[in-house]
Amino acid sequence: MNHAPKAKRVIQLFMNGGVSQMDTFDHKPVLANLNGQKFDPGDGRLVESVTNSPGFKVLKSPFAFRRHGECGRWVSEVLPHMASVVDDLAFLMSMNSPTNVHGLGSYMQTTGFTLPGFPCMGAWISYALGQINQNLPEFIVMPDPKGLPYNNLGNFTSGFLPARHQGTVINASDSRPVRYLFPPAEARHINAASEQASRNILSALNENHASRTPGGTWLEDRIQSLEMAARMQLSVPELFDMKGESQAVKSLYGMNEKNTEDFAKRCILGRRMLERGVRFVQIWSGAGGPSKNWDNHANIHTELPYMTRQVDKPIAGLIKDLKARGMLEDTLVIWTTEFGRMPFSQGQAGRDHNGGTFVTWFAGGGIKGGTSFGQSDRWGWKSDKGTTSHDMHATILDLLGVNHEKLTVRHNGIDRRLTDVHGQVIRDIIA
Repeated sequence: MNHAPKAKRVIQLFMNGGVSQMDTFDHKPVLANLNGQKFDPGDGRLVESVTNSPGFKVLKSPFAFRRHGECGRWVSEVLPHMASVVDDLAFLMSMNSPTNVHGLGSYMQTTGFTLPGFPCMGAWISYALGQINQNLPEFIVMPDPKGLPYNNLGNFTSGFLPARHQGTVINASDSRPVRYLFPPAEARHINAASEQASRNILSALNENHASRTPGGTWLEDRIQSLEMAARMQLSVPELFDMKGESQAVKSLYGMNEKNTEDFAKRCILGRRMLERGVRFVQIWSGAGGPSKNWDNHANIHTELPYMTRQVDKPIAGLIKDLKARGMLEDTLVIWTTEFGRMPFSQGQAGRDHNGGTFVTWFAGGGIKGGTSFGQSDRWGWKSDKGTTSHDMHATILDLLGVNHEKLTVRHNGIDRRLTDVHGQVIRDIIA
């Protein structure tokens, strides 16, 4: 830690697939005026699409926008609940990505590189700050129950950092959310005596291996992971016991409603993890693949509301709940995606990938609510200040008390860091 932190813990909400900025938070009325016309920025710049957008015809947003909160933030009608908490949010309106490809974009947002093999932000935070609670992992990931996102486990990797810093993946919808934590019911041969005998043999094997491979960390990391699993056998049942949550809290998140019950449960569990000392929690909306995520190629009218209905109320509920408990002051909440969408249509009513601009917002620990930084052009095609994932990561580390330029690890002769050789802390949104 390099300076006094404003935030102690982080919960990141990742919308997998590329959220359409001009249909959610980035109001572009000019699109209505140009609807159906050929998209032409007028300055000779080349207009390209990633997959197939013949004609490049401007597509207006089918959703009504309205100003909300004292800050007057424009929000689409598809996010009525998040609209109610905009005074607690700080918007990065000019995020961009060097790629329009899902896997590369996800890597860029999670690791700061488009190539695989680099540690993700959660791993860097774990490496820099360590554990708060010795009975729970410092970095937990809850994917969408429909499946893992693009890159699968690569988004949660520790890369060249010690393996103990990788994300612990929990399937919150499973009857056994943490796999292999307890023996299966049919394994009646496993008892206290057999487990002790197994530990004795394993200890002897470990000592033998350690003597033959001095300096290696894999065995130590493996031992620590098994010791953590043993401690989790005591802590996890209580963590997942939702009986103590009131009906008012469950209603606030939408846990008793069909559309929102899954994401609401994961948001509540995320808050419970933070309360119990987990440092970094990542919750994903949308699995990898061509449908049922935020990758709205075919029909923005139907595909976007399908996703927003699942997350809007739970996310607003999380902000309100953290605030009511006094946790928002030192909990950093991040909402993001890998890139945005194009201002012109793909097919009749879809939108293609757009790394040129998209929206991210922060809330909580050290953030100045009701503010924004940067803006996109009048079509929502490109951004002005070009806020990058490196800037986002630098700001997150700064809020946690870490100087991003000093958090380095020597790897293959290079001092590697989360922000590579880039990154500026976005002071405009920090209180």
